[in-house]
Amino acid sequence: MADSVLYEVTDGLATITINRPDAMNAMNTEAKVALRDAALAAAADTGVRAVLLTAAGTRAFCVGQDLKEHIGNLAADRENGSSLTMDTVAEHYNPIVRALTEMPKPVVVGVNGVAAGAGFGFALAADYRVVSEDASFNTSFAGVALTADSGVSWTLPRLIGASRAADLLLFPRSVKAREAYELGIVNRLVPAADLHAEAESVARALAQGPTVAYAALKESLAYGASRTLPEALEREEALQARAGASEDHSIAVRAFLDKQPPKYLGR
Repeated sequence: MADSVLYEVTDGLATITINRPDAMNAMNTEAKVALRDAALAAAADTGVRAVLLTAAGTRAFCVGQDLKEHIGNLAADRENGSSLTMDTVAEHYNPIVRALTEMPKPVVVGVNGVAAGAGFGFALAADYRVVSEDASFNTSFAGVALTADSGVSWTLPRLIGASRAADLLLFPRSVKAREAYELGIVNRLVPAADLHAEAESVARALAQGPTVAYAALKESLAYGASRTLPEALEREEALQARAGASEDHSIAVRAFLDKQPPKYLGR
């Protein structure tokens, strides 16, 4: 991986760190490619049982597109009569969000500061958000005459409702961590000094949990978001059969009967 995104796997936990703190972790091309590749690597690695997405520094989690690079790319497009700049959505942002949302293992994000634009999208793509009390969120897109990307048009209304999502998208503003918690964007709100330790603790607990069951829960939540109840019940039936056949389920039942904590194997 490039220096702009760090990747490490220990004890079943893949930690992905956006590492451009001097640029508020804005996404230039190098960082987008590296984040995409890290997310895809974590998704494909059967030894990874959970993922922690975080960022270096204290000011920002990720402010989205690096606009300094972006403006240069737009000028090059105008000069060449091309439209390559906006291909970044298909080449980078979409694959990143799909990898985070579709991988069969839980993704925890630790939001340490500003999460704006695509950075907000990355945070929303995670399954569980641990957020510093100093953090804030901003859709940002309309503020630079763009529409939503990075899945925000899908994830945000499912968390806070269509009306509130439209308000935040049409009239971008800084949503402080406390308000974001009350809106339902944040799962766990912690003091800034505790953010990294708390996010890692949550992610490591999930990495030691019943991975097959977590994957089924993640799939059922995504499936049920746009299906009828009968369809959701049918999918739950199939997923429950899969979870019930897992080795971890047998371990959990035996541990319950023995009055001992289960030690899951992730299969």
